[in-house]
Amino acid sequence: MTLKLRSVGASDRGLIRSGNQDAQHAGNWLVAVADGMGGMAAGDLASRIAMDAFAPLDVETPEDALVAALQGGIELATAGIRRAVEEDPERQGMGTTLTALLFARTGSCLALAHVGDSRAYLFREGVLKQVTRDDTFVQMLVDQGVITAEQASSHPRRAVVTQALQGDEVSPTYATMVPWAGDRWLLCSDGLSNVVRPDTLAEVLGGYPDREACAAKLIDLALRAGGPDNVTVVIADVIEE
Repeated sequence: MTLKLRSVGASDRGLIRSGNQDAQHAGNWLVAVADGMGGMAAGDLASRIAMDAFAPLDVETPEDALVAALQGGIELATAGIRRAVEEDPERQGMGTTLTALLFARTGSCLALAHVGDSRAYLFREGVLKQVTRDDTFVQMLVDQGVITAEQASSHPRRAVVTQALQGDEVSPTYATMVPWAGDRWLLCSDGLSNVVRPDTLAEVLGGYPDREACAAKLIDLALRAGGPDNVTVVIADVIEE
């Protein structure tokens, strides 16, 4: 049996923000989430540029070309944001996070690209694992032993990212993994991960087999927690077909 990826995405502007600067893609080969920053118009534009750069990757890709394809997407998004800033200097400082998974055509491998603080979680055999590491000021403090992970969750500067796609050179994280049948991936903006605990995420991912219902429940939980930010989720299941 060949492994396939099946996904669904959902997004909500939340209860505080006047607009939605997030963007997402939920395909059969590619799933991605971007969270724009730098003012309403510019943040929305940056996340859209990133998603436009990555959407063409949602095609059958050989295993040995996955990371190179993601690198190309990062380069294209970076160049697009740089051009947008050059066209309008008032956009200076705009940017976006980007977290993406690309599934090989054989189903034998998937690759990850990550910049910023949007996250990728893997729910496998009832256990939830955060696969990405936040590019944030508070994560740096945690790594240095200055604060604990628990303190980081309520730190006043937890939203300060240390790198994002802003038109300059970045150092994304790339990784490859072997998918298992039954794996469930959650990609999300920090509008979810900042307000819903990991144990609750695991409970929902395991308790809602239907992808659309699962995504809707996660967004509902973020809104019930105050919905202080845009919230975007992509649920992707690895299935045998």
